[in-house]
Amino acid sequence: MGFTIGGIRDIRELRSASRRRGRATECTAVAEYTGLWGWDVLAGARASASGACSCGDLLCARPGAHPLGFFPGVRAGATLDEVTRAWSEVPGAAVLLPAGRRFDVIDVALGAGVHALARLERMGLPRGPVLATPTGRAYFFVAPGAAAELPTLLYRMGWDDADLDLAGLGEGAHVVAPPSPMGTHGPAHWLRPPSPDAPAVPPARLLLGTLAYTCHRVGRARPRRGA
Repeated sequence: MGFTIGGIRDIRELRSASRRRGRATECTAVAEYTGLWGWDVLAGARASASGACSCGDLLCARPGAHPLGFFPGVRAGATLDEVTRAWSEVPGAAVLLPAGRRFDVIDVALGAGVHALARLERMGLPRGPVLATPTGRAYFFVAPGAAAELPTLLYRMGWDDADLDLAGLGEGAHVVAPPSPMGTHGPAHWLRPPSPDAPAVPPARLLLGTLAYTCHRVGRARPRRGA
C-alpha cells in the first residue's frame, strides 16, 4: 500500500498522543486512513448548524457530504508529513472516503446491521470495517465492485424479490468518516474499526446472505402503519 514501517510508527505515536489529549484530530484520522489502511481521502464541504452547505449552493443536494472540487485529495500511502501539509490547505474540511476505489459499501438500517454483525461473528465469517451513522444506517465495507454486482448477487442468493432496506454504494459515492460530522447530525462511529489483524474488505458474497436475512427479519418485525 506504499507506506513504511517508520511511517506506521509515527502514525501510531501520533494516535497515542491524541488519545492522551482526549481527542483524535482530523489529521491523525486522515494519516491512519491513508497510511495504515491504504485508503484515499478527499476533503469535503461542511454543513452549518442551520444545515447550509459550506459550498455556498443554497440548493446543494448533499450538504456537508460532497468533495471540495479544488482539492485533489490525499492518496493512499501518503506519509504523515504529506498528510499534514495537504490538510493544512483545507482547515475544517470534512474527511471523506471515496467508494469504488479501495472498497464499496453495503448500506443497511442500523438495527439490521448490528444483528448481522453479531451473526457474522458467531458464524466465523469475514467482517470488514463497519460504520454506524448518526442517521441510523450501518455501512459495511466490502471489496470494490460490489455495488454494481449487488442485483446479480441478490438474485443468485434468492433475495431479489424481497423488499430489503439494503443498497450498494460504489463509484461516485463518498462516506463521511470519523471524526467529521455528517451535516448537523454529528459524527459517525466505527461499529467495527479497521484492523491490521484481518482483511480490510471481504468480498460482498461472503456476508451479503447474512445482511439480506437480517434486513428481511428486521423489516418483518417492524410494526405496520395503522396497526
